[in-house]
Amino acid sequence: MLLDELKAKASALPLAPGVYIMKDHSNAVIYVGKAKKLKNRVSQYFQDTLSHSPKTRMMVSKIDHFDVIVAASEFEALVLECSLIKRYMPKYNILLKDDKGYPYLRLNMQDPYPTVTMVNRVADDGASYYGPYGSRGVTQNLLQTIRQTLRLPGCSRVFPRDIGKGRLCLNYHMNQCDGWCQKEQGSDLYRQRMEQARQLLTGNYKQVIAQIREQMLAASENLNFELAASLRDRLKAVEALGQKQLVTTGTLADTDVIGFHQNDKNACFTILHFSNGNLLDKDYEILPSVDDPESAITSLMTQFYLNRGYAPKSVLIPFLPEDAQLLQQLLEKEFHRTPKFKVPQRGDNMRLLELAQVNAKEELERITTKEEKHYAVLRQLEKMLGVSPLERIESYDISNISGTDTVASMVVFTDGRPKRSEYKRFSIRDLDNQNDYAAMAQVLDRRFAHYLDGDAGFEKKPDLILIDGGLVHAQTALEVLRRLELAIPVFGMVKDDRHRTRTLVSPEGNNISVETQQSVFALIGNIQEETHRFAIHYHRKLRSKRLHYSELDKITGIGPVRKQQLLKTFHSISAIRQASLDELLRILPVDVANSVYQHFHNSTEG
Repeated sequence: MLLDELKAKASALPLAPGVYIMKDHSNAVIYVGKAKKLKNRVSQYFQDTLSHSPKTRMMVSKIDHFDVIVAASEFEALVLECSLIKRYMPKYNILLKDDKGYPYLRLNMQDPYPTVTMVNRVADDGASYYGPYGSRGVTQNLLQTIRQTLRLPGCSRVFPRDIGKGRLCLNYHMNQCDGWCQKEQGSDLYRQRMEQARQLLTGNYKQVIAQIREQMLAASENLNFELAASLRDRLKAVEALGQKQLVTTGTLADTDVIGFHQNDKNACFTILHFSNGNLLDKDYEILPSVDDPESAITSLMTQFYLNRGYAPKSVLIPFLPEDAQLLQQLLEKEFHRTPKFKVPQRGDNMRLLELAQVNAKEELERITTKEEKHYAVLRQLEKMLGVSPLERIESYDISNISGTDTVASMVVFTDGRPKRSEYKRFSIRDLDNQNDYAAMAQVLDRRFAHYLDGDAGFEKKPDLILIDGGLVHAQTALEVLRRLELAIPVFGMVKDDRHRTRTLVSPEGNNISVETQQSVFALIGNIQEETHRFAIHYHRKLRSKRLHYSELDKITGIGPVRKQQLLKTFHSISAIRQASLDELLRILPVDVANSVYQHFHNSTEG
């Protein structure tokens, strides 16, 4: 859609609150925003575009069309905006990279042998959930501390199924577990210890300490000094756990402090978490520099607290967000708790805000050198290839052994880093012999047919295609792209005798050596190795499935359970083939054993 057409469409919008959804030519959502008045806000994008920042101009240049959703109120528009951003993860929105939220600890005392585990979400399953506690590292450390303090199991054994099976593990010999996998321990003592874990998770240290002290004194009076010494050590561990305040009563913090700092290239958004004046943890996010820090901080705060699943009592912030009331209303709706937003001017709160700002600045300075080196490599590769920008690189490889189970891999690197969530695997169809060129042509045909159709997962167009192979591979790829009328640069990755890419070759036969540029050599090598690894993994999976299971699948009466039983007993297809009828009858019914025996004897005799 032309700019004049976009202007006219925007001018026809109502003066009502709502959400606007910007899309590119492939119908991919590239930006989601909310507005008090849709007509005024959306029209701004298409008027006086020279006054926009470079990032906004780039975004506007990508807009092919847009949709709007009229909302009943500004609050409804905010809720809808948050939902759509989380759904589409648009390229030009300011996004938090980690959408996993904070983990919880789960304890279900209804189980015969309860366990404490780390989970990402609270479920309505009757179990008790404690947290959130912060990062996964913080939560894992807490879980490990409780297990070691109470000498609870941390292994993969399942009780009561595995009780009495196997030897005592290393945790027992390191005095980190009381050997609950042994029959003599009993479930009553185990549940008593788990109840103490529950008390610790709710912050009730005093009751646990009193219980252990009483048990210690009783053991001492009964002259059981070994048990008394063990209880004494456990008592000290619980007291230390309480003193360190590693467990909070179901909250991460009562006060969060927001910091923000940016330079010409990057910005850092930081949140310090405090409880009773003690710093518990820090979260931060590195993102590209922004034009409007206030809007960016408001957007990041909204995403952070919704993803986190919890809101503190108060938030110290450098300024009062324009949509502060809407954000408070949203958090109240989600968590039944309304945090107070405070803009400190002096005193202790001001010092905490300054501390958050210092943390943001230090995190940004710490990564700047590393990031600059990383982007310098991409700029160097762009210059070498004459291709810019190189935001998205796709690399392809074919894998087969003697022409069987031919597969292909597509790996994706964005900004020079692997994007594993967008990797694709292809099983090659209708090729009777080993022909890597035909296989590559088929893969690219299928991949970009999906792109032209706008299919989910294929809607993004790469800035560069790398093929694991030489000149003919690159030429094959170019032929496919020309037939589909797509203009995408293609290069083959030519390997040396150590299977490392030494040269990139264009379809025209131009060789570009990467060996002399160490940083570029490392990047291309990483891409080539990742592409090959992904292809080989898929090929081995298919080949293993074909070799180990296809023969059994042909036999009447053999389903998944009996198939597994046969392989567990005989270990291989070859051994099953050589088994006598009597041996088969030991694990199979008569008719099925006869079917297996006849299948292999007939095939052998034929």
